[in-house]
Amino acid sequence: MLVKVFGSAVYGVDAITITIEVDTPGGQIGVFIVGLPDSAVKESTDRVISAILNNNFERPRGRIVINMAPADIKKAGAAYDLPIALGMLAAGGQIPHEELHQYVIMGELSLDGSIKGIKGALPIAIQTRAEKFKGLIVPKENAREAALVNNLDVYGVENISEVVGFFNGNSTLQPLKVNTRDEFFDAQAHFEIDFNDVKGQENVKRALEIAAAGGHNAILIGPPGAGKTMLAKRLPTILPPLSLHEALETTKIHSVAGKLPGNAALVAQRPFRSPHHTISDAALVGGGGMPQPGEISLAHNGVLFLDELPEFKRTVLEVMRQPMEERKVCISRARLSIEFPASFMLIASMNPCPCGYFNHPEKECTCSAVMVQRYLNKISGPLLDRIDLHMEVTPVAFSELSSQKTSEPSSVVRERVIKAREIQAARYTDKPGVYCNAQIGSKLLKEVCVINAVGQNLLKTAMDRLNLSARAYDRILKVSRTIADLAGSDDIRPEHLAEAIQYRSLDREGWGG
Repeated sequence: MLVKVFGSAVYGVDAITITIEVDTPGGQIGVFIVGLPDSAVKESTDRVISAILNNNFERPRGRIVINMAPADIKKAGAAYDLPIALGMLAAGGQIPHEELHQYVIMGELSLDGSIKGIKGALPIAIQTRAEKFKGLIVPKENAREAALVNNLDVYGVENISEVVGFFNGNSTLQPLKVNTRDEFFDAQAHFEIDFNDVKGQENVKRALEIAAAGGHNAILIGPPGAGKTMLAKRLPTILPPLSLHEALETTKIHSVAGKLPGNAALVAQRPFRSPHHTISDAALVGGGGMPQPGEISLAHNGVLFLDELPEFKRTVLEVMRQPMEERKVCISRARLSIEFPASFMLIASMNPCPCGYFNHPEKECTCSAVMVQRYLNKISGPLLDRIDLHMEVTPVAFSELSSQKTSEPSSVVRERVIKAREIQAARYTDKPGVYCNAQIGSKLLKEVCVINAVGQNLLKTAMDRLNLSARAYDRILKVSRTIADLAGSDDIRPEHLAEAIQYRSLDREGWGG
């Protein structure tokens, strides 16, 4: 008897429907899986048969042929266990097959018949609705994630017996309903950390506010213990809240990577990813035999924080250059090419030298000038060219650390950032792909970053006296545009330019520029 069951395969951040055909044609006894399955799929027969027998069902007798179509797409992972098991039971006449084709079914089976979670439930649900299936059956721990998709019946199941009972009409499974909007907006403003936790460092806080307002990349340079990591971790608390579209896009990536916690719904807060400096190229940008998203894609719509930047391998840092410009990464293999989104803010931190105390106001640096220069030169010019703000972080004095004065909370700073982003959104309404000042190109720069004669003279003087490189010119204009937006000014005034110029410390001679 020939039976068709539908599953799904995830490629990139999208899903493709897979038809699983189960037939019992007779002949040589055994289970044969065809259609480009990987080892995990081939091994599923032992898991499936044990789960069937341990739940008091009968294994179909004779020869069983399982075809997974389309046959030119590789099928990977154990998530096909459940549809294969149902196909075998239907082929053996133990459940009716008339309604099986109306559902997409995914889940990994344990030997006792319990159903484990899968990756990519959200893109699978989106594709299921797009192809007008009646419903989706997934493990219970993935049900809330899949139920984010409206107008689709999503059933969360814990055991194969529940699914068999559902198709036999003996189960009372109910589709899960999730109030996406209420849960999403309730969780957006709940942060465990806040800007007012940081004592002093008002100049750095101001710089991070500018970075958040314009979507600019930034680097913090200073001695150990000055607060670089503490400040960077609080940057998401002042970024504008995610829109529903951004949240859905971000959740899809985390779903595909299997990074969503159990019973999770939408990602409500901007991601903050902080990989260790021993990370590999593929782990950072994505890769593998079946390409998975890397850290830059997991930081999509959020922040990628690289602590101790010079300690990262140079090859790892260089592979970020193209994704930082194009805001996406394309991973090509012999059989397929997959594109992952990668629109993130890069925040980096570093010590000024190997010992960490170069330019320290109190402690003496033990490094020679050559050692300092070699350390700073670990960051290539092309990568530094993509970082808009360079901030020197100095140690906090005891008087500030012990002060009971309350700093400005993140919520107040966030309001200013949101207003600046609203100005930019209105400005770039008819400019596709541009949402903030950091994303404007050379042509658009001339239109929106116009400065008067006084500003031109100021910028020329700064370029000459501070030995700023030519690459700093565009960055200064973009940052000054953001400063003007924060001030509610239509024009870029000399004071806005002056503030932007001070954030180019690494371009100065002697700082490895």
